[in-house]
Amino acid sequence: MERLQKVLAQAGVASRRKCEQLILEGRVTVNGHVVTELGTKADPHMDRIAVDGRPIQRERHVYLLLFKPRGVVTTVSDPQGRKTVLDLIEGVKERIFPVGRLDIDTSGLLLLTNDGMLTNALLHPSRKIYKTYRAQVEGFVSDEAILKLSRGVLLEDGMTAPARVKRLKESGGQTLLEITIHEGRNRQVRRMCEAVGHPVRTLRRVKFAFLTLGHLKPGEYRHLTKEEVRKLMQATGVSGVPDEGPSVKEKA
Repeated sequence: MERLQKVLAQAGVASRRKCEQLILEGRVTVNGHVVTELGTKADPHMDRIAVDGRPIQRERHVYLLLFKPRGVVTTVSDPQGRKTVLDLIEGVKERIFPVGRLDIDTSGLLLLTNDGMLTNALLHPSRKIYKTYRAQVEGFVSDEAILKLSRGVLLEDGMTAPARVKRLKESGGQTLLEITIHEGRNRQVRRMCEAVGHPVRTLRRVKFAFLTLGHLKPGEYRHLTKEEVRKLMQATGVSGVPDEGPSVKEKA
């Protein structure tokens, strides 16, 4: 459920402020009833919403999985003129946005969508959606350090939750770690590794919930399948039916 003026704005009726005026003027109905209260909430999937008697056309939901490269910022726009993740997406008319963030030096799996309800659910701490990273760190990581990371380490914003940590490879004075967490703190994996004395050289997110990068290369993306979207909804407790769309679409 979202505020009615937000639902109208997302459907392209008008700006948020103009939509508020339409509601106050009694020109909006929900399930046949005139609504004039700005605090009213509606479900664009379930409710019949009309303006001046004409049903609104809800914007089709889009769900993309992007292999974000290093050097690209996870924002819709950037005042410094740097390349953003949206600059990598072509042929999508809907206004999409990233689900969470990857910092500019981190690559890997990033979801983009215009489904605000699912986005909020995926990012809410109570859902405990797990994300897996591959971190190339400096030095040999001892069993003691891995145990500390697994149990939780103290950062400036508090103790981290327990994590799953594996040592995958050692070479050239560096160690490749696989770290799985469900929290979403800023630069968390980098700060965790620094806290145990092993600064991160490179970092890549390789898994989000059950989704993986598959055969995608940096800068490539694909649409999620309807079944993948349904599984994300089930994992987060979001109700609704995924919009129809291409099962798979990749861009080189």
